[in-house]
Amino acid sequence: MQSIKRYFIFVKPYMKQIILTVGIGMLKFSFPLLIPLILKYVIDDIIGAEEMSTHEQLSQLYLLMGIVLIVFIILRPPIEYYRQYFAQWTANKILYDIRGQLFDHLQKLSLRFYSNSKTGEIISRVIHDVEQTKNFIVTGMMNIWLDLFTILVAIIIMFTMDIWLTLVAIALLPFYGMAIKYFYSRLRDLTRKRSQALAEVQGHLHERLHGMNVIRGFALEDYEQQTFDKRNGHFLTKAIDHTKWNAKTFAVVNTLTDIAPIMVIGVAGALVIQTNLTVGTMVAFVTYMDRLYNPLRRLVNSSTTLTQSVASMDRVFDLVDEEYDIKDKPDAIPYRLPHGEVKFDDVTFSYNDSDPVLKNLSFTIKRGETVAIVGMSGGGKSTIMSLIPRFYDVTEGRILVDGKDIRDYQMRSLRDNIGIVFQDNIIFSDSVMFNIRMGRPEATDEEVYAAAKAANAHEFITELPEGYETNIGERGVKLSGGQKQRVAIARVFLKSPQILIFDEATSALDLESEKLIQQSLVNLAENRTTFIVAHRLSTITHADTILVIDNGVLIERGTHSELLAKRGAYYDLFQVQQLH
Repeated sequence: MQSIKRYFIFVKPYMKQIILTVGIGMLKFSFPLLIPLILKYVIDDIIGAEEMSTHEQLSQLYLLMGIVLIVFIILRPPIEYYRQYFAQWTANKILYDIRGQLFDHLQKLSLRFYSNSKTGEIISRVIHDVEQTKNFIVTGMMNIWLDLFTILVAIIIMFTMDIWLTLVAIALLPFYGMAIKYFYSRLRDLTRKRSQALAEVQGHLHERLHGMNVIRGFALEDYEQQTFDKRNGHFLTKAIDHTKWNAKTFAVVNTLTDIAPIMVIGVAGALVIQTNLTVGTMVAFVTYMDRLYNPLRRLVNSSTTLTQSVASMDRVFDLVDEEYDIKDKPDAIPYRLPHGEVKFDDVTFSYNDSDPVLKNLSFTIKRGETVAIVGMSGGGKSTIMSLIPRFYDVTEGRILVDGKDIRDYQMRSLRDNIGIVFQDNIIFSDSVMFNIRMGRPEATDEEVYAAAKAANAHEFITELPEGYETNIGERGVKLSGGQKQRVAIARVFLKSPQILIFDEATSALDLESEKLIQQSLVNLAENRTTFIVAHRLSTITHADTILVIDNGVLIERGTHSELLAKRGAYYDLFQVQQLH
């Protein structure tokens, strides 16, 4: 029940609206409770009134029906409207708050979390599981109270009509309570497993949809169908387990709620025959049994719904409880007036307690210098780039920027002064203008145009169907690789940071695109501290310093000409590429 307590943190600001909704609901549910009394009055006091004439009986009946119709036609509809409106408004506002906090939380989690998690499963928790918790608000905090109110009022009215008949009516309630406690203790666990299995299917599907070109390229459709069938079959098994137990619950509970009215009909019939119990009272009593046990049946459904909601809450709070690998120190300071000097001081780093990717790495890059990092694939080059903006924290040693450990800076202010261009930049499904403006959201249109021109992107953008307002599709599918890179570079131009990181920014491009982008990168790097990771050594010969990394160790350092003269690892790499 810990999840419910935590959920109330989000519910608390809306308690007034919930209480108002329940109050309106009590009015709405009170109207049907009048019908059995009306029925009793019509049978006993109008139809059964032998001293009244037919005309008097009809007059009484018409007057009563007129009053009842006014109540049900004029008063009940607005009450029903506002009950539904406030219930849904409150629930949706609470879900809005939860999703907002979850998204904020997701943005603070480190890349380590995302490298170990499936995107589809995360989405399932934020969308599906949060939506499931809505039932806790509407059902658990509103409808259950209204059903309990209906049951209580019905029992009170029944006691005023006949005490012994009421005791017969409620005799099975203890058995009902025991059945609920027995069945729903396991139902919650089964619901949680079912939700987890569904999230796994969603995560698998999301991953495969993104890799559909690989599946088709390798003709893996049959294999992938079998793989998906296994995942889907696992979900089916869990869903059937849940369904079986749910069916048992309904079978037992509904049997109890069906037996009780039969018992009342038998006892009431005997009392009418043997005592002075009126037919109107008997009919009203049997009708109240419907008012009593229909809410009980709804409570069975509500219990199932609440079980699913609580299981979803558990999954939502499991995500909330993911700890931040990277977070600010309490006394962290903002990174202001950046110069851009970067120093790696005996840095060692490993992912998830595995073997170190970087080992005792030390070097210093002065303000405004361009440093190229080269070496064989898997040597740790991209890891170095990820450590500077604190996507990960070093395992040992420290990284200093302008003489201060980067862990002493506020993370947001540090990243504000770092611009990154990756090999595969993320382009969002929106306009070109939106994607460039992400570099500085408050920038004017003119500043966006200037950044695009500096990145050699303005010309191709203006040729798009709607220019800068062209929607470029998910992950920029409507743009070529070179065009996406130039949009990404324009984004960094607009940001205008002091420290630049180019991680394989041109390795996947054709020579024409590479030439355009290379010129853009040179323009962007002017007077800025720049890190370049590149496979094509011909693109980094201009660098002030070249670092050669092999298996996480710095084995050579110098300018292009100095390293060639050494005839070491860099020379060998360069000669191989020249031969190719």
